[in-house]
Parts: sequence; structure tokens; C-alpha cells
Amino acid sequence: MKAHAASRINAIILIVIGVWGYVESNSPTSLIPFVIGLILLVLNKGVKSQNKVIAHIAVLLTLLSFANIMPLKSALEDGRNDAALRIIIMLSSSMYAMIYFVRSFIEARRK
Repeated sequence: MKAHAASRINAIILIVIGVWGYVESNSPTSLIPFVIGLILLVLNKGVKSQNKVIAHIAVLLTLLSFANIMPLKSALEDGRNDAALRIIIMLSSSMYAMIYFVRSFIEARRK
């Protein structure tokens, strides 16, 4: 799989999870993954065309989604299993995308 495809999958997951979280909690902070996902979708064409600047911005945004570790801890402590599940899904998809970004950067460096 290419980095742009992994990033697109991550973006769609972030959008869906953000909307799901907002519908369940009615908290505006639930829309943060939604916004990150939208930006990643907009950047996806640049990632696909291997634009270095856009790819690095996409990686930075993907790294930002790892800030969910603290809310995960809080959700687990409070017994909010649905919120913990959403956060685990987001962290997993972001990790997946990061793996493909790193592979892509290594491959580009070799060339």
C-alpha cells in the first residue's frame, strides 16, 4: 500500500470517528479528529503526487492525532468504553498511516 492510500484511510476514519464522538457526546472537542481528517483529505492529492512539503504537513497532522493518548487514559479511568474504543480506533489508524509514511520516506531516500 502507498502512503497516500494509508493517509486517505486514516483521514476517513478520523472524520467518521469525529462525527460519531460528536453525536454521542455533543462536545465540540470531538470534532478535532473530524477537522484533522478533512485537512488530511485535502492534502491527499499532494501526498499522492509525492510533494515533499505536503507530505511532511500530512505527517505532522497524523502525529497530532497521537495526542489522543491522554483522553484515552481518562476515558478508561472513567469507564467510558465507547469513548475508549473510538480513541483506540483513531490511534490505530494513525499508527497505520505513520508506518506507511515512514516506509515512503525511506524508499524516497534510497532513490
